Amino acid sequence: MPRQTQILTSIAATLAVTAALAFLKQRKSTNKDHHEDDDSSYFVMVGDIGGTNTRLAMYKPGESTALFEKEYLNSKHITDNTKSFENEIFCPFLTSSNINFDGKVIVACFAVAGPVKDNCVIMTNLGKNMNIKLDGNAIEASTKGHLGNIKKCKIINDFVGQGYGLLDLNLDKEVVELIPGSRERMDPTGPKACLGAGTGLGECYLTTSSLHPEEEYECFASEGGHADYTPRTEVQVDLLRYLKSKYEEPNRVSIERVVSGKGLANVFEFLAKTYPEKTRQDILEEFKVAKDMQGRVVGINANADVDPCPLCVESMEIMMSAYGAEASNCAVKFIPTGGLYVSGGLTPKNIKFIKGMDSAFMKAYKDKGRLSDLVNSIPLFAVLVEDLGLRGARVCATRELQNMR
Repeated sequence: MPRQTQILTSIAATLAVTAALAFLKQRKSTNKDHHEDDDSSYFVMVGDIGGTNTRLAMYKPGESTALFEKEYLNSKHITDNTKSFENEIFCPFLTSSNINFDGKVIVACFAVAGPVKDNCVIMTNLGKNMNIKLDGNAIEASTKGHLGNIKKCKIINDFVGQGYGLLDLNLDKEVVELIPGSRERMDPTGPKACLGAGTGLGECYLTTSSLHPEEEYECFASEGGHADYTPRTEVQVDLLRYLKSKYEEPNRVSIERVVSGKGLANVFEFLAKTYPEKTRQDILEEFKVAKDMQGRVVGINANADVDPCPLCVESMEIMMSAYGAEASNCAVKFIPTGGLYVSGGLTPKNIKFIKGMDSAFMKAYKDKGRLSDLVNSIPLFAVLVEDLGLRGARVCATRELQNMR
């Protein structure tokens, strides 16, 4: 090939490559602009759905302040098996938000109390003989009202929501170090674990990929709250016998029967029957009529600044001892070098029974025999906010939106 022809061919090839790169750059820029414009076309709807309450919120993508937020009492809206969350709660929520959803896409994630299978959960804790299905796939297919704007709906376990919510925590303001120096000891890609007492006792754990540690954490559900309760004192041995009789379980009861709102009520009930001479009649009468709020009665009277009820305090300390022991069980099972978090509604409300090395919680946590050094090396935090489930649902919904685009 003549040299002049070679030069012309080389120039042509260079121009072709330059044009191709310019085209790709322009296309990338156009796509970027398109995605940025897309933000105005999307909304993120999230929910934390428990046995008692449903809390919903609507966000714009990438924002942490809700456009609209509302809480519903399930028993007021889901009154029998003919009712659904979609008709009784979701549709009214979308309507009352006064947001214009015309031409908009909603990406939703709901953290729901119950085991999730195939993006669906059947809630059995709403009332006697009630089984209410919450099906993400059916919600995506719905054309009823503003539900038709929901193009993606992910259902996750409620405590998986708590786990993802950890990723949204401000460690400077929203947690308390239970072991000094925990922040400094955190492995930025190490496993994380979370347990939290509220209506029940939830547990979960999070990991990153060992091959791609730069990728985001994934959370996995656990039913650790149903592990066996192990008494640590003679009084607690008697408590175990009492609970086995009460729940007609001849061999064991779960830790949730002690570490939860209902569990706190169980402990007080046992102590009141065992030591009637220590019982304050006014509080006992209040306790008897409180129904599902019995644990709250015990908690308020244990935390009273003036004249706290001694039997309520003892009930709280027994529960917190079991709570701390279960936290150390999580520590030895998961070795969560990325942090072990104590969450749930009972944690911030009763923080004075948790923090401090001489608290009932921490004494039980540290008492791990040959593995005491291990559990004391784990970064340990108490979570002071109660909206982790809602935050976690937002984390998951945001990820779903990113995957769609």
